[in-house]
Amino acid sequence: MKTSSLVALTVSGLAAAGAAHAQSSVNLYGLLDAGIESVSNVQSVGRLTRMPSNTATIPSRVGMRGREDLGGGQGAIFTLEMGLAPDTGASGQGGRLFGRQALVGLAGNWGAVTLGRQYTMTFWSLLDSDIVGPTVYGLGALDSYIPNARADNSIAYKGKFSDLTVGATYSFGRDAVNAGPSSAGTNCAGENGADAKACREWSAMVKYDTKVWGAAVAYDRINGRTVVGTDRVFGGLTNSSLSDARLMVNGYVNIAAVKIGGGVIHRKTAGILPTPPKSDLWYLGASYPVTPALTLDGHVAKLVYKDADNFDSTIVTVKAMYNLSKRTAVYAQIGTIRNGSRTNVSVSSGAPGSNPAMGGSQTGTMVGVRHTF
Repeated sequence: MKTSSLVALTVSGLAAAGAAHAQSSVNLYGLLDAGIESVSNVQSVGRLTRMPSNTATIPSRVGMRGREDLGGGQGAIFTLEMGLAPDTGASGQGGRLFGRQALVGLAGNWGAVTLGRQYTMTFWSLLDSDIVGPTVYGLGALDSYIPNARADNSIAYKGKFSDLTVGATYSFGRDAVNAGPSSAGTNCAGENGADAKACREWSAMVKYDTKVWGAAVAYDRINGRTVVGTDRVFGGLTNSSLSDARLMVNGYVNIAAVKIGGGVIHRKTAGILPTPPKSDLWYLGASYPVTPALTLDGHVAKLVYKDADNFDSTIVTVKAMYNLSKRTAVYAQIGTIRNGSRTNVSVSSGAPGSNPAMGGSQTGTMVGVRHTF
């Protein structure tokens, strides 16, 4: 074979291999966010200083996602994402290996259908209107389901068509982990042939976004399961006819450089809980880039229970984020909570053990560093 022919074949082969390789991709990514927090008035005794394990400004995670081109604009997709506690290195979400997301599916111009453990529409509906996000002094302090809105054994659809996004999820058994009285695991695996409603979850969302404003409406409902003997399911949903539902209505607007977002989460639960079954969680926040490197965020959130006096809790949060580079930032944040005389919600959702005495107020401060890769 002539040398020129050999070179041509080699180049052709390399080009074909490169084209084949370009048809699929796998990306490794992650985020580590750790800081030191100080919370006042813990059980009316003193101040607690700690490094929270669950969250800071954004929960730490490591993940990988990929897509294979199937032709005609169609593709196979997957995501594996694990949460971790930066203070100890332990796995998050009740000790799951890939507790944040573990899904596989098909995608195209029509949207995507995915199977596995994945976000419910609660997460996607709040993504733009919740200005401070999953920070330690955010909405998760008032409703622990919000930063844990995921479902095991679920099928999801989400599609974006111009400015309109629609989505839905359905789970055959929403939560297989027993992690104590915590939303990290509620001991409700479901998939029981004797009870078709046990531990089911479903959600739906309609969202509209433009360059200037956006709005979303979503609904999320979870069922319990029958408790036998000494067994238990957390959240008070002791049989499959009992449910916990949230209706979310929210929006945001961009005015010059300022973003303002807010909304309400109406909750109705039939679980056996010490708090009343109906509540509204109102929130309003704003974000302002002081300089290209420095951003100030703040919000106020108020949880009000229906037909019950002195069950309300109000949080005010301010956060400053300074970007040292595209990947690394330092921050400081402060949050304060005021509780009604019949509640003792902690200002911090970072870790258990920081609640005030009944009716007590609290202030939390935190400084830390965040790095993405």
